[in-house]
Amino acid sequence: MNKLTIPLLFIGLTACKQNPKVEKKETPIQQEMLENEAVYPDAMLKVFDAHGGLKQWKAQRTLSFVLSKPELSETHTIDLRSRKDRIDTEQFSMGFDGEQAWLLNEAGNYEGDVGFYHNLMFYFYAMPFVLADDGIMYTATEDLEYEGEKYPGLQIAYESGVGASSKDEYYIHFDADTHQMAWLGYTVTYRSGESSDNIKWIHYDNWQEVNGLVMPKSITWHKYEGRTIMEPASTVNFEEVLLNADGKSDSFYEKPENGEYVPIKMN
Repeated sequence: MNKLTIPLLFIGLTACKQNPKVEKKETPIQQEMLENEAVYPDAMLKVFDAHGGLKQWKAQRTLSFVLSKPELSETHTIDLRSRKDRIDTEQFSMGFDGEQAWLLNEAGNYEGDVGFYHNLMFYFYAMPFVLADDGIMYTATEDLEYEGEKYPGLQIAYESGVGASSKDEYYIHFDADTHQMAWLGYTVTYRSGESSDNIKWIHYDNWQEVNGLVMPKSITWHKYEGRTIMEPASTVNFEEVLLNADGKSDSFYEKPENGEYVPIKMN
Protein backbone atom coordinates (compact mmCIF):
# COMPACT_ATOMS: atom_id res chain seq x y z
CA MET A 1 0.00 0.00 0.00
CA ASN A 2 1.28 3.49 -0.38
CA LYS A 3 0.02 7.41 -0.86
CA LEU A 4 -1.34 12.77 -1.91
CA THR A 5 -0.77 16.26 -1.47
CA ILE A 6 -2.47 18.16 1.33
CA PRO A 7 -1.34 20.86 3.79
CA LEU A 8 0.77 19.52 6.63
CA LEU A 9 0.31 19.78 10.36
CA PHE A 10 4.07 19.42 10.74
CA ILE A 11 5.61 21.64 13.38
CA GLY A 12 9.10 22.99 13.04
CA LEU A 13 10.05 21.15 9.86
CA THR A 14 12.23 24.01 8.67
CA ALA A 15 14.33 26.63 10.35
CA CYS A 16 16.14 29.65 8.90
CA LYS A 17 19.92 29.42 9.04
CA GLN A 18 21.47 32.07 11.24
CA ASN A 19 25.06 33.12 11.71
CA PRO A 20 27.44 30.21 12.35
CA LYS A 21 27.62 29.14 15.98
CA VAL A 22 28.99 26.32 18.03
CA GLU A 23 26.92 23.18 17.46
CA LYS A 24 25.24 21.78 20.52
CA LYS A 25 25.08 18.01 20.52
CA GLU A 26 21.83 16.44 21.68
CA THR A 27 21.57 13.25 23.66
CA PRO A 28 19.90 10.31 21.85
CA ILE A 29 16.70 10.87 23.84
CA GLN A 30 16.67 14.61 23.07
CA GLN A 31 17.36 13.91 19.39
CA GLU A 32 14.48 11.42 19.24
CA MET A 33 12.16 14.00 20.83
CA LEU A 34 13.23 16.66 18.33
CA GLU A 35 12.69 14.29 15.41
CA ASN A 36 9.23 13.34 16.67
CA GLU A 37 8.22 16.97 17.17
CA ALA A 38 9.44 17.84 13.69
CA VAL A 39 7.62 15.09 11.84
CA TYR A 40 4.50 13.84 13.59
CA PRO A 41 1.40 15.64 14.86
CA ASP A 42 0.77 15.22 18.57
CA ALA A 43 -2.30 13.07 17.93
CA MET A 44 -0.27 10.68 15.77
CA LEU A 45 2.45 10.39 18.42
CA LYS A 46 -0.20 9.47 20.99
CA VAL A 47 -1.47 6.72 18.68
CA PHE A 48 2.05 5.34 18.25
CA ASP A 49 2.56 5.42 22.02
CA ALA A 50 -0.74 3.60 22.61
CA HIS A 51 0.63 0.75 20.49
CA GLY A 52 4.02 0.47 22.17
CA GLY A 53 5.88 3.44 20.74
CA LEU A 54 8.01 4.21 17.71
CA LYS A 55 11.24 3.42 19.56
CA GLN A 56 10.15 -0.17 20.12
CA TRP A 57 8.86 -0.46 16.55
CA LYS A 58 12.11 0.84 15.05
CA ALA A 59 14.09 -1.66 17.13
CA GLN A 60 12.47 -4.52 15.18
CA ARG A 61 13.89 -5.86 11.93
CA THR A 62 11.81 -8.83 10.78
CA LEU A 63 8.04 -9.31 10.86
CA SER A 64 6.27 -12.50 9.87
CA PHE A 65 2.69 -13.73 10.09
CA VAL A 66 0.44 -16.39 8.62
CA LEU A 67 -2.85 -15.70 6.86
CA SER A 68 -4.77 -18.91 7.40
CA LYS A 69 -7.20 -19.23 4.51
CA PRO A 70 -9.52 -22.18 3.86
CA GLU A 71 -8.08 -22.73 0.41
CA LEU A 72 -4.42 -21.87 0.99
CA SER A 73 -2.43 -20.44 3.91
CA GLU A 74 0.12 -17.70 3.24
CA THR A 75 3.28 -16.99 5.24
CA HIS A 76 4.32 -13.34 4.93
CA THR A 77 7.84 -12.20 5.88
CA ILE A 78 9.01 -8.57 5.75
CA ASP A 79 12.29 -6.79 6.43
CA LEU A 80 11.04 -3.67 8.22
CA ARG A 81 14.04 -1.54 7.28
CA SER A 82 14.60 -2.38 3.62
CA ARG A 83 10.94 -3.35 3.04
CA LYS A 84 12.00 -6.44 1.15
CA ASP A 85 9.27 -9.06 1.47
CA ARG A 86 8.27 -12.59 0.65
CA ILE A 87 5.02 -14.61 0.62
CA ASP A 88 5.17 -18.40 0.62
CA THR A 89 2.39 -20.92 0.04
CA GLU A 90 2.29 -24.60 -0.91
CA GLN A 91 1.50 -23.63 -4.50
CA PHE A 92 3.46 -20.45 -5.21
CA SER A 93 5.78 -17.80 -3.77
CA MET A 94 6.27 -14.12 -4.49
CA GLY A 95 8.38 -11.32 -3.13
CA PHE A 96 10.23 -8.06 -3.52
CA ASP A 97 14.04 -8.03 -3.47
CA GLY A 98 14.38 -4.30 -2.81
CA GLU A 99 14.25 -3.37 -6.48
CA GLN A 100 11.99 -5.79 -8.31
CA ALA A 101 8.98 -7.95 -7.55
CA TRP A 102 9.12 -11.62 -8.47
CA LEU A 103 6.85 -14.65 -8.72
CA LEU A 104 7.52 -18.38 -8.47
CA ASN A 105 4.44 -19.99 -9.98
CA GLU A 106 5.50 -23.15 -11.77
CA ALA A 107 2.08 -24.79 -11.50
CA GLY A 108 0.34 -21.64 -12.73
CA ASN A 109 -1.89 -21.41 -9.65
CA TYR A 110 -1.47 -17.69 -8.98
CA GLU A 111 -3.44 -15.41 -11.29
CA GLY A 112 -3.39 -12.17 -9.28
CA ASP A 113 -1.35 -8.96 -9.50
CA VAL A 114 2.00 -9.52 -7.77
CA GLY A 115 2.94 -5.84 -7.93
CA PHE A 116 -0.21 -4.96 -6.03
CA TYR A 117 -0.36 -7.86 -3.60
CA HIS A 118 3.20 -8.62 -2.49
CA ASN A 119 3.14 -6.07 0.37
CA LEU A 120 -0.57 -5.25 0.61
CA MET A 121 -1.38 -7.22 3.76
CA PHE A 122 1.82 -6.02 5.44
CA TYR A 123 0.62 -2.43 5.24
CA PHE A 124 -2.77 -3.32 6.67
CA TYR A 125 -1.15 -5.37 9.42
CA ALA A 126 1.59 -2.92 10.40
CA MET A 127 -0.84 -0.09 11.14
CA PRO A 128 -0.40 2.37 12.74
CA PHE A 129 3.41 2.20 12.52
CA VAL A 130 3.68 2.32 8.73
CA LEU A 131 2.13 5.77 9.04
CA ALA A 132 5.52 6.90 10.37
CA ASP A 133 7.17 6.28 6.98
CA ASP A 134 8.98 9.03 5.10
CA GLY A 135 7.06 11.17 2.62
CA ILE A 136 3.83 11.27 4.62
CA MET A 137 1.70 14.37 5.16
CA TYR A 138 -0.94 14.67 7.89
CA THR A 139 -4.07 16.83 8.18
CA ALA A 140 -6.91 16.80 10.63
CA THR A 141 -10.14 15.27 9.37
CA GLU A 142 -13.70 15.11 10.63
CA ASP A 143 -14.59 12.57 13.30
CA LEU A 144 -15.81 9.17 12.19
CA GLU A 145 -18.99 7.98 13.89
CA TYR A 146 -19.93 4.36 14.43
CA GLU A 147 -22.68 3.00 16.68
CA GLY A 148 -23.03 6.36 18.40
CA GLU A 149 -19.32 6.78 19.22
CA LYS A 150 -17.12 9.40 17.61
CA TYR A 151 -13.52 8.66 16.63
CA PRO A 152 -11.11 11.57 15.99
CA GLY A 153 -8.78 11.12 13.08
CA LEU A 154 -6.10 12.25 10.68
CA GLN A 155 -5.98 12.18 6.91
CA ILE A 156 -2.79 10.64 5.52
CA ALA A 157 -1.37 11.73 2.16
CA TYR A 158 1.90 10.95 0.39
CA GLU A 159 4.30 13.13 -1.50
CA SER A 160 4.25 12.64 -5.25
CA GLY A 161 6.29 9.63 -6.34
CA VAL A 162 6.30 7.92 -2.95
CA GLY A 163 5.41 4.26 -3.29
CA ALA A 164 3.58 2.56 -6.14
CA SER A 165 0.41 4.64 -5.70
CA SER A 166 1.25 8.09 -4.37
CA LYS A 167 -2.31 9.33 -4.94
CA ASP A 168 -3.79 6.85 -2.48
CA GLU A 169 -5.27 8.40 0.67
CA TYR A 170 -5.67 6.98 4.16
CA TYR A 171 -7.68 7.99 7.20
CA ILE A 172 -6.73 6.80 10.66
CA HIS A 173 -9.34 7.14 13.39
CA PHE A 174 -8.67 6.34 17.02
CA ASP A 175 -10.31 6.07 20.42
CA ALA A 176 -10.64 9.56 21.89
CA ASP A 177 -9.59 8.40 25.36
CA THR A 178 -6.97 5.70 24.78
CA HIS A 179 -5.70 6.84 21.35
CA GLN A 180 -5.68 3.22 20.26
CA MET A 181 -6.32 2.84 16.55
CA ALA A 182 -9.93 1.91 15.73
CA TRP A 183 -10.54 2.48 12.00
CA LEU A 184 -8.60 2.74 8.77
CA GLY A 185 -10.15 4.34 5.71
CA TYR A 186 -8.34 4.06 2.39
CA THR A 187 -8.73 4.70 -1.30
CA VAL A 188 -7.17 2.60 -4.06
CA THR A 189 -5.75 4.21 -7.20
CA TYR A 190 -3.28 1.50 -8.22
CA ARG A 191 -2.99 1.14 -12.02
CA SER A 192 -5.41 4.04 -12.62
CA GLY A 193 -3.21 7.02 -11.76
CA GLU A 194 -6.33 8.93 -10.72
CA SER A 195 -7.42 9.99 -7.25
CA SER A 196 -10.53 8.33 -5.84
CA ASP A 197 -13.22 9.40 -3.36
CA ASN A 198 -14.36 5.81 -2.72
CA ILE A 199 -13.14 5.22 0.83
CA LYS A 200 -13.12 1.63 2.10
CA TRP A 201 -13.22 1.05 5.87
CA ILE A 202 -11.45 -1.49 8.08
CA HIS A 203 -12.22 -1.93 11.79
CA TYR A 204 -9.27 -2.53 14.12
CA ASP A 205 -10.67 -3.80 17.41
CA ASN A 206 -8.91 -7.11 18.09
CA TRP A 207 -5.33 -6.73 19.34
CA GLN A 208 -2.44 -8.85 20.57
CA GLU A 209 0.88 -7.95 22.17
CA VAL A 210 3.91 -8.96 20.15
CA ASN A 211 7.37 -8.16 21.51
CA GLY A 212 6.16 -5.10 23.39
CA LEU A 213 3.95 -3.79 20.57
CA VAL A 214 0.17 -3.84 20.26
CA MET A 215 -0.53 -5.41 16.87
CA PRO A 216 -3.73 -6.63 15.17
CA LYS A 217 -4.99 -10.13 15.80
CA SER A 218 -7.63 -9.66 13.13
CA ILE A 219 -9.08 -6.83 11.04
CA THR A 220 -12.58 -6.53 9.61
CA TRP A 221 -13.74 -4.81 6.44
CA HIS A 222 -17.20 -3.23 6.69
CA LYS A 223 -19.81 -2.35 4.15
CA TYR A 224 -20.22 1.40 3.81
CA GLU A 225 -21.90 4.32 2.12
CA GLY A 226 -19.43 7.19 2.08
CA ARG A 227 -18.49 7.75 5.74
CA THR A 228 -21.51 5.81 6.96
CA ILE A 229 -20.20 2.46 8.15
CA MET A 230 -22.52 -0.50 8.02
CA GLU A 231 -22.31 -4.19 8.92
CA PRO A 232 -19.10 -6.29 8.80
CA ALA A 233 -18.27 -7.80 5.41
CA SER A 234 -15.13 -9.94 5.88
CA THR A 235 -12.43 -10.61 8.47
CA VAL A 236 -8.76 -11.51 8.08
CA ASN A 237 -6.97 -13.30 10.94
CA PHE A 238 -3.23 -13.00 11.59
CA GLU A 239 -1.62 -16.05 13.17
CA GLU A 240 1.88 -17.08 14.28
CA VAL A 241 3.00 -13.45 14.42
CA LEU A 242 6.70 -12.90 15.07
CA LEU A 243 8.61 -9.64 15.52
CA ASN A 244 12.31 -9.51 16.29
CA ALA A 245 15.46 -7.48 15.80
CA ASP A 246 17.22 -10.10 13.67
CA GLY A 247 17.37 -9.74 9.91
CA LYS A 248 17.29 -12.51 7.35
CA SER A 249 19.94 -12.88 4.66
CA ASP A 250 19.45 -10.95 1.41
CA SER A 251 19.19 -14.25 -0.43
CA PHE A 252 15.95 -15.05 1.43
CA TYR A 253 14.21 -12.23 -0.44
CA GLU A 254 15.83 -12.85 -3.81
CA LYS A 255 14.01 -14.36 -6.78
CA PRO A 256 14.27 -18.15 -6.79
CA GLU A 257 16.05 -19.74 -9.75
CA ASN A 258 12.79 -20.78 -11.42
CA GLY A 259 10.96 -17.56 -10.62
CA GLU A 260 10.38 -14.56 -12.87
CA TYR A 261 10.51 -10.82 -12.33
CA VAL A 262 7.22 -8.95 -12.42
CA PRO A 263 7.06 -5.24 -13.31
CA ILE A 264 5.54 -2.83 -10.80
CA LYS A 265 3.76 0.12 -12.34
CA MET A 266 4.41 3.43 -10.58
CA ASN A 267 1.70 6.10 -10.69
